Amino acid sequence: MRMKDKVALITGAASGMGAATARMFGREGATVFVADLLDREGAEVVDGIKKAQGKAHYLHLDVTDEAGWQATVAEIEKSAGGLDVLVNNAGISGSAEQDLYDTAAWNRLMGINATGVFLGMKHGIAAMKKRGKGSVINLSSVSGIVGQGYIHVGYNASKGAVRLLTKAGAAQHGRDNIRVNSVHPGLMPPMRTSGRTADPATRAKTLKGVPLGRAGEVDEVASAILFLASDESSYVTGAELVVDGGWTAV
Repeated sequence: MRMKDKVALITGAASGMGAATARMFGREGATVFVADLLDREGAEVVDGIKKAQGKAHYLHLDVTDEAGWQATVAEIEKSAGGLDVLVNNAGISGSAEQDLYDTAAWNRLMGINATGVFLGMKHGIAAMKKRGKGSVINLSSVSGIVGQGYIHVGYNASKGAVRLLTKAGAAQHGRDNIRVNSVHPGLMPPMRTSGRTADPATRAKTLKGVPLGRAGEVDEVASAILFLASDESSYVTGAELVVDGGWTAV
C-alpha cells in the first residue's frame, strides 16, 4: 500500500477531486481526514471509505478561518499522532461571475483559493516539522499558468498565487524534509461552483484545444496527487504536475 501508516488531511474533500483523492488514499492505507463545509456529503465520503475497510474521519473546516485550521490540525495531532500529508484542494470556480472584475468576487476567490492554501501550509507544515517529514500538495490549475478570457481574473490570480506559494514552500522547507508540490488540472467535470465552464458549448470549444481529445476524470487527478503524497516522489519538490491532456503544451 502506497500510503500505509500515513496520516492525511484533504480539504474540499466532500466532492469532486477531493473526494476521489480521499477514497484513493483510503484504499492505499492512509488514515484520511476529510475536511469540508458540506457536512452531510463529507460524512458520506467517510462512510464509503470505512465500508471499503479504510480509515477515515470527517472534520468541518472553513479554509479561510485561521482558528478553524488551528483546531483542525490540533485534533488530527491529538487523535492520529501527527500529520504526514496535506492536500490543499478546497477552491471555487471563477467562471460563474458575469463581471470579470467584480471586487467581491475577487475577495472571495483570493480568500478561498489562495489564503486558504496559505493557512493550510502555515499550520500543516508546523505539524509536519514535529514529525520530521511531510508532503504538501496544493491544487492549482492550468489557469495558474495561462489566462483565459471567460474567467474572473481573481481565479487566474489565485491559482497563480498557489503556484508560487508552492515553490516558496519547497524552497523554505526542503531542509525540514518537507516536500511541497502543485497539481494543475485542465478540463475536468464541472465543479459545484462552475458557471460558463459547465456550459456544453464552452466545454466543446475548450476540448478542441486538448491534444488527447477528451476531458479528464477526477481519479486521474487523484492519481497524480497520490504519487506526490507517496514516497515514490521522495526527490520531487517545487514541481508543477500538469494534468490537462496536453492543453498547455500547444
